[in-house]
Amino acid sequence: MSERTIRIRGARTNNLKSVDVDLPRGGLTVLVGVSGSGKSSLVFDTIAAEAGHQLNETFPPFARNRLPKWTRPEVDEIGGLSPVVLVDQRRIGGNARSTVGTVTDAWTYLRLLFSRIGSPHVGESNRFSFNDPAGMCPACSGLGEVVVSAVDRFLDLDRSLAEGAILVPGFGSGGYWHSRYADIGSFAPETPLREWTKDERLALLYGGEHAARLGTRPPADYEGVVERFERIHLHTADDLSDRKRETIARFTRSETCPECGGERLNGPARTATVLGRTIGELARMEITELAALVERVDEPAVAPVAAALVERLRAMVTIGLGYLHLGRATTSLSGGESQRIKTVRHLGSSLVEMLYVFDEPTVGLHPHDVASMTALLEQLRDKGNTVLVVEHDPAVMAVADQIVEIGPGAGADGGRLVFQGAFDELRTARTPTAAALARRTPAKAEPREPAGVITVKDAVRNNLRQVTVGIPAEVLTVLTGVAGSGKSSLAAELVEQHGAVVIDQRPVGANRRSTPLTYTGVAAAVRKLFAGRSGLPAKHFSANSEGACPECEGLGVIYTDLAFMDGRETVCEACEGRRFTDEVLRHRVDGLSIADVDELTIADALRRLPDPAIRKALHHLERVGLGYLRLGQPLTTLSGGECQRVKIAKELRDAAEPSLYVLDEPTTGLHLSDVDTLVGVLDRLVDQGHTVVVIEHDLDVIRRADWLVDLGPGPGRHGGRVLYEGPVAHLSGTATAEALWGAARRQPPTTA
Repeated sequence: MSERTIRIRGARTNNLKSVDVDLPRGGLTVLVGVSGSGKSSLVFDTIAAEAGHQLNETFPPFARNRLPKWTRPEVDEIGGLSPVVLVDQRRIGGNARSTVGTVTDAWTYLRLLFSRIGSPHVGESNRFSFNDPAGMCPACSGLGEVVVSAVDRFLDLDRSLAEGAILVPGFGSGGYWHSRYADIGSFAPETPLREWTKDERLALLYGGEHAARLGTRPPADYEGVVERFERIHLHTADDLSDRKRETIARFTRSETCPECGGERLNGPARTATVLGRTIGELARMEITELAALVERVDEPAVAPVAAALVERLRAMVTIGLGYLHLGRATTSLSGGESQRIKTVRHLGSSLVEMLYVFDEPTVGLHPHDVASMTALLEQLRDKGNTVLVVEHDPAVMAVADQIVEIGPGAGADGGRLVFQGAFDELRTARTPTAAALARRTPAKAEPREPAGVITVKDAVRNNLRQVTVGIPAEVLTVLTGVAGSGKSSLAAELVEQHGAVVIDQRPVGANRRSTPLTYTGVAAAVRKLFAGRSGLPAKHFSANSEGACPECEGLGVIYTDLAFMDGRETVCEACEGRRFTDEVLRHRVDGLSIADVDELTIADALRRLPDPAIRKALHHLERVGLGYLRLGQPLTTLSGGECQRVKIAKELRDAAEPSLYVLDEPTTGLHLSDVDTLVGVLDRLVDQGHTVVVIEHDLDVIRRADWLVDLGPGPGRHGGRVLYEGPVAHLSGTATAEALWGAARRQPPTTA
């Protein structure tokens, strides 16, 4: 008989302090705790890691080398595991060819349907694939877009040729290409281009017949600026240098392919129809509508295909993604949308006794939409699976069979089991989560007065419907609305029309050598501090330079490639993982070696490293609630929310001139009690004269904003309108109002 619990004894991964806990199998367990308390260390780095490793061990060496690698956890005993399915927040990768249809396999079923009953008959299913030469549009190679010259960026009409009117690199005054225009006698090199005739400007840009109409004809081999730019930058097959890529990005734009109209497919594939619609038309339909349409397919020969497609589409509707369409690029999906997309394949699975691990599945969900996700979690459990969820949303805690809280604090102050029991029991417990649940933040009674208005005009991006909205300057504005209502589209329009500092959840570290120490610039100050105390050159205290252990080259580990077997990463025996030579490690500051500094948390470093430059750089990381991070922790290990807060800290340090900041759900990964810290940071940005715009679903953040723009009323084509703009306390009659003031009445409380 299978074990009834997942039994863990002596878990010591990261900051866990020999945690002993039994988690019920076949139940829905939600793990809570402040940011950095050790929740993820227990769920992902201990339970999931061991389950993944043991499953990998059942495969032959050749297959193991191609499976995800799992680092075995530090734990005395762990039992009762099942094969693990990890559903995290990482955005679905892919490239311009990856769409919602391809990543969910819905496109596979759809093109199979067209290959069998499409009229006229075109051929096999690969003829409807934009990733196959047989089906892709030849003009755009199946991308749906083409790169064209952004001619409006080429010239500064207020300058003359002599003053550098041609802005494209390589065409500056005195250069070879500049002489091909300034010295041929066809143009006035000292006259600003605004004073030229229209024909002269067209001749400069395009040559050809425009140049032929000039009174003084240019040389026979004359090329316009646009022709020359495209020949040099767009029509060469050579590998592009970084400089060339930067030039292309600056002076080109993507436009819908004129041949296929963005459908990505060639002519024959675009002509076939099913139920009177082409495959391109179906790809642009909202998934909810598409599912209803495909249900009308009644040909017996394709009944299994149609049924499988409808099942996949209905699964997406069930988890709140019915507003998407199959042609939507996966690169444009939010982290929350990506996570829900990943769950689609599991809804129809007949596997049982699996272990599902979710990382904040309500990320990106409006409170109105959370019920669809909790229903999914309960459905997976009721099929006989074990579901573990790391979450901060009380609505998810409320449906759990059991709550486990790790804490009580972050980093060294966490890593202990502080509560295990039912949600009702948690409410009366003395834990950080219980205290946060008991608080209710009122709406801001006296919003700040704006110092002007930043207007977004006639926005039509995605589902926006000619939206014009004023964003008040030098206050905190929150964009709200159900998932898919148009919040991100409005923010993108704001950035495009006015420019802004965008602080999103994309990674901040490119490799394992990137740490808080290097990212903040503190490393140089630390090396200088040790150099001053020791008399050695500062470069000796760098693991990337003279002080590095010669055996592991400053990495602390040795990686051994075992060909078709799993590679092995072992602690370097020469330096015992400390990365530096013995000579360097002998020198100390406040009893700490340079290797010990890596193990300090940011909060510890502020107390123990007596250097003003170090304190100044690290102070802002502590202010955004990241004092628990180790100085030597690779930035590649940070969550999306942590990455965003690192960027906020950098802006707090570097911001000088008043700027416009746009943040994408900065509460991601934050415990309820940490939201106060984040809002305090945003308030400080505003108090420094900056304008802060936040896309957010967290009700505490919304209540404390100065201004609110609520979009909707629904997702996709049912949204895209501004329902309300004004002080938060006056919001009424919308889904956001219902979440803020309660389902009983959709009006704000009279005390607000």
